[in-house]
Amino acid sequence: MQLARTSIADHNQSLLNSHERKLRALTGEIANTPDIIDKLAAFQVAIPSWALGTGGTRFGRFSGGGEPRNLEDKIEDIGLLHALNRSSGAISLHIPWDIPQDANAIRQLAAQHGLKFDAMNSNTFQDQPGQAESYKFGSLQHVNKAVRKQAIQHNIEVIKHGVDLGSESLTVWLADGSCFPGQLNFRKAFQYVLESLQEIYAALPANWKLFVEYKAFEPNFYSTTVGDWGQSYLYASKLGPKAYTLVDLGHHHPNANIEQIVALLLMEGKLGGFHFNDSKYGDDDLTVGSIKPYQLYLIFRELVDGMDAKGMDHTTDLGWMIDASHNVKDPLEDLLQSVEAIMIAYAQALLADAKALEAARESNDVVAAQEILQSAYRTDVRPLVAEARLRAGGALDPLKLYRSAGIRQQLINERGTKTIATGL
Repeated sequence: MQLARTSIADHNQSLLNSHERKLRALTGEIANTPDIIDKLAAFQVAIPSWALGTGGTRFGRFSGGGEPRNLEDKIEDIGLLHALNRSSGAISLHIPWDIPQDANAIRQLAAQHGLKFDAMNSNTFQDQPGQAESYKFGSLQHVNKAVRKQAIQHNIEVIKHGVDLGSESLTVWLADGSCFPGQLNFRKAFQYVLESLQEIYAALPANWKLFVEYKAFEPNFYSTTVGDWGQSYLYASKLGPKAYTLVDLGHHHPNANIEQIVALLLMEGKLGGFHFNDSKYGDDDLTVGSIKPYQLYLIFRELVDGMDAKGMDHTTDLGWMIDASHNVKDPLEDLLQSVEAIMIAYAQALLADAKALEAARESNDVVAAQEILQSAYRTDVRPLVAEARLRAGGALDPLKLYRSAGIRQQLINERGTKTIATGL
C-alpha cells in the first residue's frame, strides 16, 4: 500500500502550531540549527529486508499479520516507512532470502518509492534446500575445501545480484567458529577465512566495498573466527583498500567501549559500515535507543568527530543500517522508533560543542568535558528532527500517523493474517 500525500499534509497541519512553538524555543537557544536541520534531512538509514516481518527467538515466533509476502511487498513497506519519516531511503537485501527474480523490475519498483539498494548481505550460516555441502562446521573456515568453495561462490553470486540492483557493497557475516575446546585449529581457521575472503575480494567491482562483520559469540560459544573488531580489522587490512570493518552494536561483550572502537577504526580509515540495534544482555536486537540511549549518543559523537576529522560526508561515506527484529512489536512501528532514535542521537552529536570539548580535554578539565557532552544529550532535539522531516515531505509524528491511519490493519486486510516474511 501507499500512503496518500493528503494524509501526511492533513496530519502535519493538525500538529503544525505546536511544532512551530517548540521549534522557535529551541532555535532561539541554538546558533547552528539551520546546519543541523540540513544534515538531518540528508541523513538516511537503510532498512534490512529481514526486519519487516515479526522476529523471533529459538523458542518461538508470533506473527502479527500482514507481513510482506515477497520482495515486492518488502519494498512497498520500506517505501511506506520512507514516506513517513523521509530517512529510510535505502533497502539492504539478504540473499538467498530475497533473490530478485527480475532485477530491472525490482530496481524500478524501488525507484518509484524513492529507494536505492544499500549493502548486499550473504548467508553462509544456514544450509539452504538443495545445496551440496553443509555449513554445520563452518563455511569460509571449513576444513573441507569444497565447502569453502561453495561459500565463496555464494558470495560472488550475491555480488552479481547487487550489481544488477545498483548496490556498491557486500557485507560478510560468518557464524564460523567452535563450541568446544579442541574443536578448531585457530590459526588454520583464520587462514582459511582469509584465503576465502581474498577470492571474494578479487571478485568485487572497482567501486565496491567489502564489509567484514564481527561477533563475539553465538551461534558458536567457545570461539568465533571473526570475534571482535581487532580480528575484523586484521582481515580488512590484509585484504586491501576496498575492505572495511562493520560494527554492529549488539556484537560485543557487555560494557564494551564501542565509542573507542569506532574512533580508532575511523582514525585508521577502516570503518565502513554500522548496524544499529540495542541490547541488555547480548545480541538482543532490541529497538535502537531503547536500553542505552546515552551510549548511542556517545557513539554518534565519536562518529561525527571522526568523520569530520577525515573530511567525510556523514550521509554517504559510511553504510548506515538498522539490524533489529522482535517477537512482540509491530515491525514497522519498531523501525519507525529505531530511525527516530538514530536521528535524535545524531542531532545531539551535531549539537555538542566540539571546540569547547577539545579545549576542556587539552586543559584536563574533566568536569567541563562531562558538562559539554551531557548538555547536548539533555537537550530535547526532537523539534529539529521533526522539522527536518517536515521540510523533506515527511510526517511530523510518523508513528502517530501510522497508528491513526490504521496501516497495520490495512496490511492485514490486503495480505492476510498468516503470511510469513521470507527468511523468518
